[in-house]
Amino acid sequence: MSIALRQRAIEVPIQAARAGAALLALPIAACARCHLWQLCTPCVPPAERQPDAERVVFTRRRLLAGDLLFNEGDTFHSVYAVRSGSLKSTVTLQDGREQVGGFLFAGDVLALDAIASTRHTSTVMAIEDTQVCAISYQSLAGAMQRQTTLQRGFSRQLSLEMVRASRMLLVLGRMSAQERLAAFLLDLSSRFHDRGQSAREFNLRMTRAEIGSYLGLTLETVSRTLSLFQQQGLLAVERRRIRFVDLESFAQRFESVLQG
Repeated sequence: MSIALRQRAIEVPIQAARAGAALLALPIAACARCHLWQLCTPCVPPAERQPDAERVVFTRRRLLAGDLLFNEGDTFHSVYAVRSGSLKSTVTLQDGREQVGGFLFAGDVLALDAIASTRHTSTVMAIEDTQVCAISYQSLAGAMQRQTTLQRGFSRQLSLEMVRASRMLLVLGRMSAQERLAAFLLDLSSRFHDRGQSAREFNLRMTRAEIGSYLGLTLETVSRTLSLFQQQGLLAVERRRIRFVDLESFAQRFESVLQG
């Protein structure tokens, strides 16, 4: 797999939660790629559980497409992991406009940036039917005091999110419209591949307008650039369905940009 496919140059840490959402019992297989699965008592076989695992409080919640998980400014209580589905985060600019801050998929860990301020810095919404796990930060912090391995793992996750946010600011600041959209598509390809899905063909969960808001492009520019990639024989585009005609060539063409 190309270096460009493995790098997540434009991934942004986001957060998710929703009070009163339905509690679900789901197959353990759905959690296989979750970064926090070892903390989750229901997902870890009894023989493999850490001594303090029972003290980490988890709940599972279901959100329908369009459901708000939380609003910007809400009090922070939990760290969240996406179990299935996808979400978007948005922030409100000073002039009242809404800016998309990123997209979350199964396995992503959310709300890490709210730990310092104790309030969420964005509004998060499900863009398709989604399932999330909420991990009480109070119980998590207590467990980390007793388990150095858990503390190191959590610190590593925080560091990864900081690196991803920094890369987005640095990389997008010098990209052309074609490079931004190519980087976005390759990032999705890599993330889907990591989750055991096809890296070469997938459906866009988000609209072109949402992609444009995230990348700092207009809706027209996103649509025009997708059409250009199709005319150049790089992509096959049918509504939200994206297929790379030659994924390796596409990645190689934009690899230097993704490497930063």
